[in-house]
Amino acid sequence: MHLVTFLETVGATVRSQRERRGWSRRELAAASGVSERFLAQVEAGDGNISLRRFAEVAHALGTSPAALLAPTEATTAKPIALLGVRGAGKSTVGAALARKLGVRFVEVDREIEEAAGLPLGDVFTLHGEAYYRRVEREVLSRLLAAQAPAVLATGGSIVNDPTTYALLRSRARTIWLRARPEDHWNRVVAQGDQRPMAENPHAFEELRALLAARHKLYARADHAIETSGRGVRQVVTDIARLVA
Repeated sequence: MHLVTFLETVGATVRSQRERRGWSRRELAAASGVSERFLAQVEAGDGNISLRRFAEVAHALGTSPAALLAPTEATTAKPIALLGVRGAGKSTVGAALARKLGVRFVEVDREIEEAAGLPLGDVFTLHGEAYYRRVEREVLSRLLAAQAPAVLATGGSIVNDPTTYALLRSRARTIWLRARPEDHWNRVVAQGDQRPMAENPHAFEELRALLAARHKLYARADHAIETSGRGVRQVVTDIARLVA
């Protein structure tokens, strides 16, 4: 690739990453220590930035210099959708994976709340599951239609809706974060949520039954990654290798 074209492509990637975060150029300048004027030159493809400054910009954007230097691969990849019931690690792994790949991280349930204008619990209470499924499908359709690289943390029950799950599998690379029931349980409790035990003495047995009932559905994902007994970094590394 010609040097000028390469600098223009890298500059466009920096600008895209900044805009995904909703940052102005001034905010990125403050976070990275690189002047706003020079960032404008970089984004225009005119800035011959030093490796040190380039690394500082990448760090401020929550990504790596390597990710910014490989924009073509990043912009053509399918979104990565993480599957699993609560406690699978979708939020933790998803955020770390997005940082590693230099792409946007999206919590689908948070997008549903924003679209409905209600907390998730109220969506079910006030409007029922059918309404939730409709909003979920609309939100997912919008996210997938954007054709932008991203990591999606999906709702645990998305596999129960055949139409939405089929849409997801056709437009994204689906990865099931698989774990033992005990690990799902312990992760939820470790987050400070004591409600499963306090409100339902049979909650663990129900969790085990839920995992068994959904096993065949989750197994339709493109990949399954075992997370029991493994750290976030190990899991992220495995997924990054799969999607490379």
